[in-house]
Amino acid sequence: MTNHDEASAVRPLTLAWASRHLEVGERIVRTDALHGGITAEMRRLTIGTRDGGTRALVLRTFVDPFHVERAEDSLNRETGALTQLAGTDVPAPGLVAVDPTAAHCEYPSLLMTHLAGRSVLNDEGLETRIHLLARQLVAIHALRPAKRPREYETLTTADTVVTPKGADAAAWAAAVDVIRKPAPPYEGRFLHRDFQPGNVLFDMPPPRPAGARITGVVDWAAASWGPADLDVAHCSTNLALLHGPAWGLRFSEAYEEAGGVLAAAASERLYWGVRDGLACSEEVQQVAQPWREAGRAELTTRVVEERLDAYVTALMDTLG
Repeated sequence: MTNHDEASAVRPLTLAWASRHLEVGERIVRTDALHGGITAEMRRLTIGTRDGGTRALVLRTFVDPFHVERAEDSLNRETGALTQLAGTDVPAPGLVAVDPTAAHCEYPSLLMTHLAGRSVLNDEGLETRIHLLARQLVAIHALRPAKRPREYETLTTADTVVTPKGADAAAWAAAVDVIRKPAPPYEGRFLHRDFQPGNVLFDMPPPRPAGARITGVVDWAAASWGPADLDVAHCSTNLALLHGPAWGLRFSEAYEEAGGVLAAAASERLYWGVRDGLACSEEVQQVAQPWREAGRAELTTRVVEERLDAYVTALMDTLG
């Protein structure tokens, strides 16, 4: 077996565990680190098949102490989501094996099938991708699983919001006041809960961005039951930080154009939109780093903070 680099090496117990879940006559011939993950290490495992060919699997491993403590819940959620998604039209990975308590591996781990495609974070062809993202999210929200996932969680409170340096203080104070109120009533939907460009894979045939298509939706560790507005708000925030505030506002329009239904009242839409934007204020640095590693070097923490400020202010001006 060969490794692409030092970071791609799989720990011995985990390697043995993964090997036990291969088909007869198969073996792991190569491991490669996948970049972009925030909460877990991601690796692509190249499997040598009996007929001399290869196939690929993906290994997710939680190693950071903070996330290891929460890994059992995250992996059980993802296992449930992938099981529910099997056989649907949503292009999600197939579950191969899971060790949520590290009973067999050095750390909690999940093994799943590898999906073709790649995440696309640049500006070129964005208008086309916005519509594809919207249609895909509408399809996710249309699912009616036999067993509902647990209710959504929001951890950000008015006291944990981090107002960016130089931000519009009045707009942020008003936004914080919005989330002091109880959550609006909503009709529940199956949520991805981290639906954003980094978790969507595209086939991008050159040289025509207009020919793009979605090949996969990954990272279902936070799958939940809750308001469609919350998933839309999360994707909108990410688009605003990646491409500019106007694109965040554009996504909710595209979602409705694709047949999605959002809260009828502007005040309710504002609540969910602001809640997600303010939640991002607590982790701007963690969000920006994988984007830079993926080639968006201009997205420094300061640039992302400025875009977040502009986006929260735009939400307050548009819906407030």
